[in-house]
Amino acid sequence: MEKIYLDYNASTPLAPEVVDAMQPLLTDFYGNPSALHWAGEPVKDLLHNAREQVASLIGSSSREIIFTSGGSEANNMALKGYYFKNRYKGNHIITTKIEHPAILNPCKFLEQIGAKVTYLGVDQYGRVLPEEIEKAITKETILISIMHSNNETGTIQPIKEIGEIAEKHGITFHTDASQSAGKVAINVNELKVDLLTIAGHKLYAPKGIGALFIREGMELEPLIHGAGHEFGLRAGTENILLAVGLGQACVLAKEQEGKPYLKDLTNYFWSQLKEVFGEQVVLNGHPEQRLPNTLNVSFVRRIGQDLLSAIPHLAASTGSACHAGSIELSPVLIEMDVPEEVGMGAIRFSLGRYTTKDEIDQVVLEFEKII
Repeated sequence: MEKIYLDYNASTPLAPEVVDAMQPLLTDFYGNPSALHWAGEPVKDLLHNAREQVASLIGSSSREIIFTSGGSEANNMALKGYYFKNRYKGNHIITTKIEHPAILNPCKFLEQIGAKVTYLGVDQYGRVLPEEIEKAITKETILISIMHSNNETGTIQPIKEIGEIAEKHGITFHTDASQSAGKVAINVNELKVDLLTIAGHKLYAPKGIGALFIREGMELEPLIHGAGHEFGLRAGTENILLAVGLGQACVLAKEQEGKPYLKDLTNYFWSQLKEVFGEQVVLNGHPEQRLPNTLNVSFVRRIGQDLLSAIPHLAASTGSACHAGSIELSPVLIEMDVPEEVGMGAIRFSLGRYTTKDEIDQVVLEFEKII
C-alpha cells in the first residue's frame, strides 16, 4: 500500500523551496558572518535577510529575533533566561498543565532553585480561562507562559485576552507558538506577547533550527555564554544554512496565510468520519478554535494504537500509551476530563501542505474495514 503521512504536527517534510534556498550554503557561502572580509560579508547579509523573513511572519522587528536550535531551546531561553535575569522582581510563574514538556520540565527545574510555579487546568475543550490566570497573579508573579495552540488537540488558547491581562498587571508574557506558527496568522503586537517560540521543523524548515522573539527592552540571561553572537544572547557561530532554511519557510508560510485548503480538507475528513462511524467517533478539542490542520478524534471503546498498528502504511499519532497491557491516557486528555473509554481510542491526524483528498478517502476506508 502507498504510504500516507498524517503526522505533520510531529514534523514536516522540507519544502522544495527551502531546499533550493539552502543549496548554495553547502558550497558557495562558507565564510564566518562575523568576519569583515569578502567571505564574511555575503554570509552576514544572508543571516540578516533570514532574520527579517522570520520577523515578517510574526510582525516583529528583525532585531527581536534570536535564532536557536529549535523550539525546546527557545522555550528554555524564554523561561530560564527571563527568570535568571529578573528574579529580583519576584519568583512566581504561571503556566498550564497541558504545556509541552519543553515548558513543563524547565518550570520543574526552576522550582528546584526557588521559583514558585502555578499550573492551571483547562476546560473540556482544552482551553485555559483568562479569568483563572488573573486570579493566579500575585505580587511575586514575573512571567506567564501559555502555549498558543496545543500540539495534541490543536486547540488555540485565548492568547490576546491573556496578553491584555499580562499587560494590565505589568507581567511579561511568553507563548510557545511551535505548533501554530506557519499554520495560523500571528502578530506579536496584536497578541500582546513579549516572548514567542518558533520551531522550524513544524513549518517545512529543517530540524535543528528555531527562533525566539524577544520584545525590545526585555532582558534575558544567555543560556550559552561566549562571544556576542545573536545580539549577545546566544554565543556560537550562527548556523547560516538552517537559518536561511527557516527564513524561506517563513516566506512560504506568509504566502499561505488565509488560504482555506487545509481547513476545508480537515473539515471534510471529520465529516466523512462522522458519516461512517456516527456516535462511535468523538472530537477531542475545541470544535472551532483549533489549528486548521489538526483533527484529534477518539474511536469509542477502541485502542488507538491497535487501530494504527492495523494500518502500518499510515503515519499518525495516538493520544494514549500502552504499558504492560494497560492504557495510559495522554495528560492533555486527562486534564480535559475525557473519559477513559473515549480517550484510549484517541488518534491525532495532522494534515499538511501535501495531503490530498484521495489520501483522506483512503484513510476513512481503511478505518471502516477494521472497525
